[in-house]
Amino acid sequence: MTEPTPEPIKLDCPTCGETIVWSEDYPYRPFCSERCKMIDLGEWASEGHKIPGDPVILDENDQPL
Repeated sequence: MTEPTPEPIKLDCPTCGETIVWSEDYPYRPFCSERCKMIDLGEWASEGHKIPGDPVILDENDQPL
């Protein structure tokens, strides 16, 4: 008797919303494409995405005060 094949995990690309399957067919997962991955990276680099919290003030040795 064979085990049933589990249902593949489906998710939406965080950039464009396209539904993808979590598999080797999508090497840029959770993004649908390299383009969407790079758009997201650009948002982080330009501080369009931020993790909430208090700013950290560093001294001249890049150590938190």
